[in-house]
Amino acid sequence: MLRFLGPGSRLCDGRTRREILRVGGLGLLGSGLRLPDLAGASTEPGDAGFGRAKSCIVLFLMGGPPQHSTWDPKPDAPKEIRGDFGAISTNVPGISIGELMPMTARQADKLCVLRAVSTGDNAHSSSGYYMLTGRPHSPQNVENANPGAPNDFPSLGALVGRVEPSRGGLPSSITLPHRIFNTDGSVWPGQDAGFLGRSADPWLLNGKPTRSGYRVEEIDLPVDLDPARVGRRMELIDGFRRGVDNLDRDPASKLLDEQTRRAFDLLGSSKARRAFQVEEEPEATRERYGATPFGQGVLLARRLVEAGTRLVQVNWYRGADEPPANPCWDSHTNESERLKTVLVPPFDRAYSALLEDLDRRGRLDETLVVCMAEFGRTPRFEANGGRGHWGSVFSIALAGGGIRGGQVYGSSDKIGGQPRDGRVRPQDLAATVFHCLGHRPEAEYQDRLGRPQPISRGEVLRDLF
Repeated sequence: MLRFLGPGSRLCDGRTRREILRVGGLGLLGSGLRLPDLAGASTEPGDAGFGRAKSCIVLFLMGGPPQHSTWDPKPDAPKEIRGDFGAISTNVPGISIGELMPMTARQADKLCVLRAVSTGDNAHSSSGYYMLTGRPHSPQNVENANPGAPNDFPSLGALVGRVEPSRGGLPSSITLPHRIFNTDGSVWPGQDAGFLGRSADPWLLNGKPTRSGYRVEEIDLPVDLDPARVGRRMELIDGFRRGVDNLDRDPASKLLDEQTRRAFDLLGSSKARRAFQVEEEPEATRERYGATPFGQGVLLARRLVEAGTRLVQVNWYRGADEPPANPCWDSHTNESERLKTVLVPPFDRAYSALLEDLDRRGRLDETLVVCMAEFGRTPRFEANGGRGHWGSVFSIALAGGGIRGGQVYGSSDKIGGQPRDGRVRPQDLAATVFHCLGHRPEAEYQDRLGRPQPISRGEVLRDLF
């Protein structure tokens, strides 16, 4: 049986439960929801940047990177605020970023850095929901929140998958290498299709680097299973369904049939499966992205959008050897050492490689790259040499897809604690992403009660184009 759900990732200190979500690409929700038809998807208002992006890559740095040591350095602030690292100039005069990102600094002409993003939410789960859906969690500042009403709006990836048909045998929306979990094993809300139902979920694929390449467990066929046997298994399923009349009248069975066929179509398409074969890339390219789970996942994302996937979300990978007190980017302790040795160098390498690679291949203008997280870090260091959660102001970066590079939009105050100008809300980011992909934010779909819901209640950031 195919399984499209990988292991969870934990944030902050605490115990881990066994994997709590077993419902994946072949799972069922049975919501009975009528799938929506979005209006206005083909309308072309003529606005700058509208529809320039054919695809989108989202790099999600779960845990919350400190804005002070990445996109929004404060070299003139006291050390307890600016941290141990200074700022470096980029290839765009007047724009500086953190000194730990020298490779990214050479790609700044492709970047638009948003320095006044704000959720007003200091909890991983609820702030993450806000960033991933463009809808504020109700209530805010709730840690270990689980999916479910009223916080069951679809993720950006799920909406993209609903409005955009799959191409080339690949699903429209893919997430890798795992869902984002908190320390108690609770999965963040906002990562699936919510009230749209399981059939609209982004496909979740578990990937990891190996000596031979980047392996995706759900795509690799066992060595003793050839394509002919895959076809015979599909025939077996068809025969079983024809022999059990009740299954044809069961809505849950029809959903299973749809998802099963999609899975077999993927396995049976050599072109689609080839997109996952990262080992086909030149060794120099694989090395440029970095021999890390994140780096190879970013390279795979580039291959997937080239093969037809509309949105790929790459979550920061947490290995089993990471410390429980400050896993991923959740730097509650020993922040400086973690940034210098574990976090920023592999990010800098993979992110800059992606921008450079897309540009070299002539695909940057048609691929929107969004680098974000659930929030940032507190302006001042805390007792254990780390920073706390901070949703009041933080930074993200956009590139490609019609976005004008070489610019900074918005600013924070002198300690990186509050927005000073150009505040961006998550709903504005969502509206801008869909604008780039050619969909008006006000285009509507229906929730489970038949009420019309706009793609986003935010405003397109038109100054970015």
